[in-house]
Amino acid sequence: MILITTSRRPTRRMRTFCNDLARAIPGSKRVNRGKLSMDGVAEKALELGANRVILVCRWKGGPGKIELFEVGMERLIPVPPLLYVRGVKLQREFKRGRPPPVRSLVVIAPQEGLEESVRIAEALSEFLNVPMVSESQAVHMGQAAIKVRVDPEGRQQITFLSLPRLVEIGPRITISRAIWLD
Repeated sequence: MILITTSRRPTRRMRTFCNDLARAIPGSKRVNRGKLSMDGVAEKALELGANRVILVCRWKGGPGKIELFEVGMERLIPVPPLLYVRGVKLQREFKRGRPPPVRSLVVIAPQEGLEESVRIAEALSEFLNVPMVSESQAVHMGQAAIKVRVDPEGRQQITFLSLPRLVEIGPRITISRAIWLD
């Protein structure tokens, strides 16, 4: 299970973004952080039976950073990459109505030659514990897919797609940079 939470004093947009992530990632649960310390977040994760944590941090009123953690013995262990967020597009902004919660998810392998996209996709596949497959295989395997691609300005984007038609359902996360902690 994955626990999704925010930094302290989240904005409405951050809470909506976390709700969208919880709907798009199977086996995840969104929890209000409140005044919990990082050790408190680890304890809450253990209490809920979660072994991984996604922490969305605030920057200028919106999601600014996404940190991934594994839950150790009452503490959180950082997992690469640390994603600095340029912007997000929420599910409600796609004007397709609210999609149902996702029951099965895959990661679509990026095209060859996009080393950073491949690296991010592999890390997401491993962290979320979902398979990384080709686009043609994804159409037959799951209900939704994560695709890492490069936008026209050359930035990495992580987007959630509905299968089998590969329609973007959101959220879409535009990454300004990824920091690899290794």
